[in-house]
Amino acid sequence: MLQERIEPAWLEAFEAVLRRCALKPDDTVAILCETQSRPILIELARLSAARLGAQTFVLTLPSVFAAHEPAVRSTGACEAVAHIGPVVAALQACTLVVDCTVEGLMHAAELPAILKGNGQTQPRIVYVSNEHPEALVRLLPDDATEARVKAHVKRMRAAKAMRVASDAGTDLSISLKGAVVGGNWGTTTRPGTLTHWPGGLVLAFPAAGSVNGRLVLAEGDVNLTFKRYIERPVTLTIEDDHVVHIDGTGVDAALLRSYFAAWDDEPSQQRMAGVGVDRPPAYAVSHVGYGLNDAARWDSMALYDKRDFNGTELRAFAGNFLYSTGANEVAGRHTRGHFDWPMRGCTVELDGETVVKAGEVIA
Repeated sequence: MLQERIEPAWLEAFEAVLRRCALKPDDTVAILCETQSRPILIELARLSAARLGAQTFVLTLPSVFAAHEPAVRSTGACEAVAHIGPVVAALQACTLVVDCTVEGLMHAAELPAILKGNGQTQPRIVYVSNEHPEALVRLLPDDATEARVKAHVKRMRAAKAMRVASDAGTDLSISLKGAVVGGNWGTTTRPGTLTHWPGGLVLAFPAAGSVNGRLVLAEGDVNLTFKRYIERPVTLTIEDDHVVHIDGTGVDAALLRSYFAAWDDEPSQQRMAGVGVDRPPAYAVSHVGYGLNDAARWDSMALYDKRDFNGTELRAFAGNFLYSTGANEVAGRHTRGHFDWPMRGCTVELDGETVVKAGEVIA
């Protein structure tokens, strides 16, 4: 197991990221964390911001645990802020928030209010993924990845449809009409925005009723929620955004069925509205996209203990197709059940133009 002590290379990496976020002396920086945050990340963030001359403070909140629901991982929705007004106000008043919470603020309910600012100050946020620092140092943001992500965001925003296929049997049709498209390269300089480190991917949050087809998780694809490589194929039938059938005989399929079923008591928006597929929101698409980071590696998960690894690297490795289920604000669906499945060997087309061919990024 890797040790978690301050290392010069790690401190230099944090300083480099903050510089790329245009941090200046006398800026105000909040290190947002919770009682279950990784202590080494808090210290590295605090020291690097202070060494760059920023006014820095650490805000630690109690982690939230739900007694009557399944274990939850990879939601991207920290609940520790808990709508506490003074906490939101403190973050609104900062130039930069370094988010060291376990899950991050990406899908937190309070994020829009925080990013709006207080009328005088508007913060930007960099979420430091809950990884061992060794992984973060290998995946420092760079100019080439930033340019590549921006170019692919532009292409996806201009597209009306995405098609995904693979030799394993995946055949998905995804409408991008009404989708919210974004990209991430690991840093941000613009007030009112959020990024996460590591970065290097482009994503779309589809509108309701946009995704149909077949998704095949092949051997070697990844279930990041369980931090597990797929060992036997699993075929998921998707109708009107929702997984309606899981076909497979191995433990991977059994685990998916079991964890999905744990969320069956959640109210179905379709059932309440009397339209569409009658499935809980945990079965529905959250986001789709593909990785663009050449430094990120598919095989890295095999080299880390689970406690040392959050898996953002596998979401970002170049050429993977990322399919995720769970919360999707664009479609009006809210749930804490979430899966991230980075997949290899897929071909991704935008309006018929190939952007990923058999797992290789085109341009």
